Amino acid sequence: MFVPKQKKPREPVSRISVSLPPDVSRGLDKLVETRGFENRSQAVASIINESLLEHQKEAEEGIMAGTITLFYNQARKNILGELATLKRRFLDEVIGSLQVQLENSHVMDVILVQGPVETLQKITDRLVSCKGVKVGKLTLTSSIIPQLHPLKKP
Repeated sequence: MFVPKQKKPREPVSRISVSLPPDVSRGLDKLVETRGFENRSQAVASIINESLLEHQKEAEEGIMAGTITLFYNQARKNILGELATLKRRFLDEVIGSLQVQLENSHVMDVILVQGPVETLQKITDRLVSCKGVKVGKLTLTSSIIPQLHPLKKP
């Protein structure tokens, strides 16, 4: 017999009032339209969540998941070996990666990571500092893959 999955009850929302100068209000309305938000509240919540994640990243606290995106020139001597060695050194945090070939021997490498924020930042710094890497960025979220780095139970 099929038993439908029960939906979690929604948590109550908090209402706040925000006063904005006209140019900021117009900018918010344009953002809502351009990015396809349902309303201003959804846009503001998204902006606040992004800011909170950035703050958590800066505070270097907790376990987070995310991506490290690198752009590099694969023609650079030994860069592929250096990057592979670094990824293997952090096997607990590096879940996988996808390399996309770009024009003129350039590659975009998207690396899926999860672990302590401090460690993820260290991995990013080491990858970005490899000769031949043009640019790199760590992007994090507070949601994690449950089976990896589970939170300690009290």
